[in-house]
Amino acid sequence: MSSLLSVRDLRVDYETPAGPARAVSGVSFDLARGEFLAIVGESGCGKSTMLFAIAQLLTYPASQVGGTVTFEGVDLTTLRPEELRQHRWRDFSVVMQSAMNALNPTMSIGAQLADVCRAHTDWDAARITQRCAEVLAMVSIDPAHLKSYPFQLSGGMRQRAMIAMALLLEPKLVIMDEPTSALDVVAQRSLMRQVQALREQLGFSVLFVTHDMSVVSHFSDRLAVMYAGEVVEMGSTRAVFDDPQHPYSHGLMDAFPSLLGAPRVLTGIAGNPPSLVNPPGGCLFAARCAQVMDVCRSVHPELLEEDGRTVRCHLFHPVAS
Repeated sequence: MSSLLSVRDLRVDYETPAGPARAVSGVSFDLARGEFLAIVGESGCGKSTMLFAIAQLLTYPASQVGGTVTFEGVDLTTLRPEELRQHRWRDFSVVMQSAMNALNPTMSIGAQLADVCRAHTDWDAARITQRCAEVLAMVSIDPAHLKSYPFQLSGGMRQRAMIAMALLLEPKLVIMDEPTSALDVVAQRSLMRQVQALREQLGFSVLFVTHDMSVVSHFSDRLAVMYAGEVVEMGSTRAVFDDPQHPYSHGLMDAFPSLLGAPRVLTGIAGNPPSLVNPPGGCLFAARCAQVMDVCRSVHPELLEEDGRTVRCHLFHPVAS
C-alpha cells in the first residue's frame, strides 16, 4: 500500500502564563491508503491536538511550531486558508468528538449536508438531495431524517450523521476524534462495525483517536500509543495487544477489562503525567514506571524500530545494555 499521509517531526505548543506547553512533540508516522490507524492514550496526552494539527484546524492558544504534514505529496502546512479549503471535505474530512456540539442545532440534518455540497461542488438541487439521502442510507439512517434536527436524534444517530457528512464527497481520509466517547457500549460496537463496513466498501483511510483501547482492538490495522505528547509505541494492533513492549502500553492494557480469559483485578497507572511546560529530563514516563532504571532519569529515549515495531524505551535501547 502506498503512503497517503506522511507526518514528520510534528510539534505543537500551547501558550500558557507559565510558558509554552509542548502538547505534541516530534511525532512522525505514515498512513497507507485504505489503512486504519488508531491513536490511543490517556486524556491530555496530545491525541486530539495532533489530529487538529494534521487537519490544520489549530486555533489560539495552540500553534504548530515545527514539522510537516504531507497529504498525497502536498505539504498542508504551507497552504493558504483558501487552498486548504479545496482539500477539506473533498480529500480529507473530520468527525468531531461531540456530534451534538459539532452539528448546528438550528438547522436540519438535510440542510447541513446540503450546505457542505453547495460549498464544495457545483451540483444542482436534485443531485444534492439525492446524495444526502444516499449517505444517510449508507450509515443506516432513514432518509426521512433529512428533515430532523440534531436534538431529535439519539446520540448514536447523531454520530452516524456526522460520519455521513464526512463521507459526502468520498474523501480519501477520514479523521475521527473520539467519536464513541459519549456512547454506550452497544452503540460503540454498532458504530465501529458501521465504520469498518464503510471503509471496506469505499476504501478510505481512517485516523482514529480514542482513550479506550478496547474500542479499536478488533477494527484497526495499526496502533500508536501516545504519552505526554510523544509516540511511545507503534505496531500492528494485534502485536501491540498480544505483546506490549513499552511499560506504559502494559499499564493501559491492565486498566481495561477483557471479555475473554479468567477474571482479573484491574490496575491503574500510579502517579500523574509530567509537566509539559517544564518536562523532566530523561524519559517522560520514568516517574510512573515500575521498571525504571538510572539511565531513564537522565537520557531521553529515542523511538527505535525493529521487526515492524517502534518503541521509545531504554529497555529496548542500546544504552540500556
